[in-house]
Amino acid sequence: MSKKILFIVSEDWYFVSHRLHLATTAINNGYEVTLLSRVSKHQEFIGSLGIKTINWPLERRSLNPLRELISIYHVVHKVRRVKPNLVHAVGMKPIIYTALSKLFFSVDGIVLALGGLGFIFRSSRASAKFIRVFVIPIFRLMLLNSNIRLIIQNRDDGQILENMNIAKREKIRLIRGAGVSVKDFFPKEVKNDIPLVILPARMLWDKGVEDFVNCAKRCITNKISVRFALVGNPDLHNPESIPEAQLKQWVELGFVEWWGEQDNMLKIYHMADLVCFPSYHEGLPKALLEAASCELPIVSYDVSGCREIVKDNINGFLVPFKDEHALYVAVLELLENSSLRRKMGKISRKMVIEEFTQEKIASETIRVWDEISK
Repeated sequence: MSKKILFIVSEDWYFVSHRLHLATTAINNGYEVTLLSRVSKHQEFIGSLGIKTINWPLERRSLNPLRELISIYHVVHKVRRVKPNLVHAVGMKPIIYTALSKLFFSVDGIVLALGGLGFIFRSSRASAKFIRVFVIPIFRLMLLNSNIRLIIQNRDDGQILENMNIAKREKIRLIRGAGVSVKDFFPKEVKNDIPLVILPARMLWDKGVEDFVNCAKRCITNKISVRFALVGNPDLHNPESIPEAQLKQWVELGFVEWWGEQDNMLKIYHMADLVCFPSYHEGLPKALLEAASCELPIVSYDVSGCREIVKDNINGFLVPFKDEHALYVAVLELLENSSLRRKMGKISRKMVIEEFTQEKIASETIRVWDEISK
């Protein structure tokens, strides 16, 4: 009889972009796969791959106690209905609610996969500090179980969890990102008369969008021939979401273009000359893996997650956190040196092929499943 695995993910679009290959690999390895998620336009596509879907009415931004209790009830009810051998929860709320609901169901093993410590652990906002008071004890308690593993995407997050006495090293597994398909994201020679710099990300303040705009403003003010494009939409469920009116204002000032969310990101990477990604913190950004696989050089802040992909002066530049002048200088150096862009871009793809293919990531994840399942 085949084993059953239940993925618990907040949004089906995130599952498609970050965990779909893992799920199809599980099917190929004999697993019966079910997804508990807030279902939107991707339900039919996910189902066509042999993955069952169950709608989960989760609001990521909500702090309403009644709504959150309902979300936890859904986890308990659906786990009891599906009767999986393994539960694989991805993201902060799914992890916390899986941990809380574990009191009411029994499975062979649970994998909790953090995309990054994010808002709750890193923000200085009062709401984040308040949530941490409850979240930290939950993490400590749930990781006492022998059949639970916590997957992190970068070494910095692991060190923070250890320093805060949240998780012991033997319960943590480092798997660097979601991986990328090097067949689907491949290089193509760029021939732009005017170089194009892109930021592929959700439009959040802590993605460094304003820092990107300031870099663009400085370039345009200094009469440098270049285009800057923001590629992505605001995320209304995230407290850091940038208002659409602000994005339109930046466009009207003539410093950046805003292209919104794009279905064909390969086409976007093939249009670009380099990626400027001044995010404040990351787990391990899939957008940078895709860009690197397309042989693009990358400029980013020297922060968690980004430094896993960007090696300073090798396949791009890591600049000191929030140092907008250094960010501008690094972008300018690549704009003025096309041969350096090509050299760094080729190294980017080589790194991805050696370290970050989705096949490698799936294999590492399944080893964790095998470790805790009977």
